[in-house]
Amino acid sequence: MTGRLRRSVPLLVSVAGAMIVALDGTVLLVAQPSLQRSLAASPAQIQWTSTGYLVAVAALLVVAGRLGDRYGHLRLLCIGLLGFAASSSGIVLAPSVSWVIGLRTAQGVFGALLQPATLAMLRLAYPERELHRAVAVRTAAIAVAAGSGPVLGGVLVAHLGWRAVFWINVPISLAAVLLALAVRLPAPESTAPQRLDLTGAVLLASFLALLVHALADVPARGWAAPHTLLELSAVAGLAAVLAVSERRAGNPIVPSAVTRSVPVTASMALLALATAGLFGSLFTATFYLQSVLRLDPLAAGLRVLPLTVLMVLGSPLASVALGRWGPRPTAVSGTLLVVLGIAGLSQLTRSGAAGPTGAAFAVIGAGFAAVMVTATGTVVGDAPPEYAGAVGGLKQTATNIGPTLGIAIATSAGAAASVRTTLLLMAAVATLGLLPAVLLPRVRRDEAT
Repeated sequence: MTGRLRRSVPLLVSVAGAMIVALDGTVLLVAQPSLQRSLAASPAQIQWTSTGYLVAVAALLVVAGRLGDRYGHLRLLCIGLLGFAASSSGIVLAPSVSWVIGLRTAQGVFGALLQPATLAMLRLAYPERELHRAVAVRTAAIAVAAGSGPVLGGVLVAHLGWRAVFWINVPISLAAVLLALAVRLPAPESTAPQRLDLTGAVLLASFLALLVHALADVPARGWAAPHTLLELSAVAGLAAVLAVSERRAGNPIVPSAVTRSVPVTASMALLALATAGLFGSLFTATFYLQSVLRLDPLAAGLRVLPLTVLMVLGSPLASVALGRWGPRPTAVSGTLLVVLGIAGLSQLTRSGAAGPTGAAFAVIGAGFAAVMVTATGTVVGDAPPEYAGAVGGLKQTATNIGPTLGIAIATSAGAAASVRTTLLLMAAVATLGLLPAVLLPRVRRDEAT
């Protein structure tokens, strides 16, 4: 293996792991109607095939990252990939929807193990200048997977049935494991391994699981439902207990070097708000295109396609902008583009002309690419290498909670307001991302030193 190819292997493994997770989530949406008919499942059971996975993965991402910091990221990545493949195989053979729900939850556990490792590998394998390019490639690959998922899922379901969408995870995961065996990562300079704070891990996982579950239930129950209020109250109580526990812990589950880093915390807040605005507006606009304009799923998907295309094309450009102008200008510019694009969607008329709609989605895609590349590169690059897994888990957590929050806001607003008002509200949510964006460094860390 040549030196150049050897240096590319960590990026290839990272991209493969990230694409598996992104592809799995999007193909499932297409397969769910067929799955429901095949297994005679109720709508609530079908919803849990998504919610079970989402709760499991969100609850364990940070804990998995810390385990990677202690026991090795390649080890966690391979366990996650093999477990993801095994649970996917189990779903293919599932005799009932209860089995599907249980195995989807197991998929979430293994997905949580592999996701932080895909970012930590990049942090350990590449210096900062190369890291931003690697993050840009990873972001573009995720966009390709997410954008192609519905098309691939539709073809598989139409010709082979819903079980086929889970079969595709198996060869891809096994190939990624074989490729991971060729990766050699430098060991981070650190002291002796620290004990994992089990109390903090349980509290953090419980807090995140309950938060995501509460937000995921908002579209069905509403914000004011007693069940929702009870869960959110419990979330607040767990947050208070977790904060006290973390202050007293000798080795907190979220290292103090991470929580005290303004660039890291600002980047995570930016990611959460930007993804909330994006997914809330995407949910609203897709509903408008299909339910109001009566477009079929393919036609609606083609209207949204410019978002994916500009994310793919914009990611390398965002890396160049980040290297030339620094994190703060790039993040602010990207956030403004996201806001501008969502505001443009709010001006949709009943004609829903393809040109203006596509242009608005293109602007959102370009802006979101800049936000993702900048925030991800800052989160991963600013944290100490020995905590690469922890920050990778935190970043993935932010991008899991943000979409759930955005859809919860959009559905509750849509029940009482027009599509235009709902989209303007989502633009306002994205605008809040400017607050953490201006806290990012003006120049890259390597230039500052």
